Amino acid sequence: MNTLDVKQLKDRIQSGENLHLVDVREPHEHEEFNIGGILLPLGDIRVGDTASIDHLKNEEVLLYCRSGNRSGQAALILETMGFTNVVNVVGGMLSWKEHFPA
Repeated sequence: MNTLDVKQLKDRIQSGENLHLVDVREPHEHEEFNIGGILLPLGDIRVGDTASIDHLKNEEVLLYCRSGNRSGQAALILETMGFTNVVNVVGGMLSWKEHFPA
């Protein structure tokens, strides 16, 4: 599993790069604050419900959550499911809010 910090991610977003962002938090967390990723909760990944991202198996997939823990778990699971380039956003949205307050 590769990792990326929030500063590196923000730079990539601002450069206009086409990124595949996946938010593995719960729906209520996603509604409160998100950075544009599609919602795919860790619980869904755990049971193999990944149809919304299966077409990205050979693409870079950037995973984020609240702190980086759930997205790290999701990355490991997705790797076992054949995803070839998963990236965990270290520190998650807590770090994002700390570095980039609204």
